[in-house]
Amino acid sequence: MAWLHNLFNFLALSLLRLFAFLPYSFTVHVGYGLGWLAAHIPNDRAQVVKTNLRLCFPNLSEPEIDALALEHWKLFGRSVIERSRVWLGTSNQILSFVHLESAVPLGDRKPRILVNPHFVGLEGGFMALSALGMKNDWPRGAGLYQKMKNPFFNQKMVEWRDRFGAMSIERQSRLRDLIRETRAGNFVVIAPDIDLGPRDSIFAPFFGIPTSTVTSVSRLAKLSGAEVCLMTTLLNPKKTGYICTISRPLPDFPSDDPDKDTARLNLWIEELVRQRPAEYYWVHKRFKHRPPGEPSLYK
Repeated sequence: MAWLHNLFNFLALSLLRLFAFLPYSFTVHVGYGLGWLAAHIPNDRAQVVKTNLRLCFPNLSEPEIDALALEHWKLFGRSVIERSRVWLGTSNQILSFVHLESAVPLGDRKPRILVNPHFVGLEGGFMALSALGMKNDWPRGAGLYQKMKNPFFNQKMVEWRDRFGAMSIERQSRLRDLIRETRAGNFVVIAPDIDLGPRDSIFAPFFGIPTSTVTSVSRLAKLSGAEVCLMTTLLNPKKTGYICTISRPLPDFPSDDPDKDTARLNLWIEELVRQRPAEYYWVHKRFKHRPPGEPSLYK
């Protein structure tokens, strides 16, 4: 069935190339339509979204959960289509709909880790940073990525992300690769708010729920002497594009206790999510792994 996989890859790549150069407003509306369909077609992920929302917002009524879930799906569908422009568009195309605002100087080569929570626009923020870095001769970006099951698109995705001089590092790579990039003054972008299992993780509160969370941000910052900033990519006020914001360094971070640092980081991310709940990545099973003896939250 290799020919079928090759046909799928060809068609998917062709669609990405098409949407990359169609009018931006058109791609946005197509994304909204796909998201609406995904919300109304019975599927496991639709249940995951609603389960996550019920767990994190127990005070919302069921109609309010349904409305928030639908809004999320529409934004998620939009972000999927927008990735065609993010991955294949020119630097000017990307910067035309992703605006970057930073509270720290980005060309000073100071060791710095950017924590990029899983909002639907996170891919655009990383690519906008890379594009601006190339234009301004800033240090390069280095971002972690989860290896895809499709080898063809895994290779393509790495090529697309790295085309402005960035470096994609597989999550399972050695810690020394991240330390080297950080100490060299390159931007190291990490999205730690994802359940990667028990390895190098603790159960830290997230919306009051013990949540499997990697401690890598604190440990890497301590080993490399880096400051840590939050990097969020959210819809602009007119919802016509995104604003990628890089905060000032987090106060007293890292400390000598990576567990406490990880819990603090979860609380900072939670505060951001509460401000823009529809834009968070609810399709992921954030609470997949449970403390010993606790039952699964996903049925």
